[in-house]
Amino acid sequence: MTSTMQSITRDPLLAVAKGLLWFLMASMVIAVGACLIAIPLMLFFQDDISAQMAKDMPLVMPQFFWVVSAILVFAALLCGILFRMFQLLKRIVGTVGEGDPFVPDNARRLTQMAWLTLAVQLIGIPLAGLGAMINRIGEGHTRIDTIGGISGNGLLLMLILFILARVFRKGAEMRADLEGTV
Repeated sequence: MTSTMQSITRDPLLAVAKGLLWFLMASMVIAVGACLIAIPLMLFFQDDISAQMAKDMPLVMPQFFWVVSAILVFAALLCGILFRMFQLLKRIVGTVGEGDPFVPDNARRLTQMAWLTLAVQLIGIPLAGLGAMINRIGEGHTRIDTIGGISGNGLLLMLILFILARVFRKGAEMRADLEGTV
């Protein structure tokens, strides 16, 4: 093993990245589970929740629970997509740790991550609309700060991932060509 490969495999930053990615993946699993458990519980205990909310918001409309359920479904979907992105990134970090990042699989992983980033952006659109509906339902009583829609940073990340995928694809091709000439 060359000294360069030894320094790559012993890089503390890679160890921190792997640990952080495991934590983020576990967090996404918990978040998906919480959303999927909350939906039926919220609908089952709708009367109790309405009674409790009536103290702060005199008029709780029935569609409130369906809007919140839809938000939870989109949130679960979003967390599932983020789990997959973290999983792909963990695999890329693994190849970097092995000293061989320019492999065709990493180009495919980066392309998948770019498409998943687009999916996150698109999921933000209905989430923003649902958040606005919650604010209309609770008009004058409760104001929920909503975020969603398409983000310039998200689109930039998507573009960077697509470009990096091409760089990795080209790097893998160049390495294969070089190995073929030696």
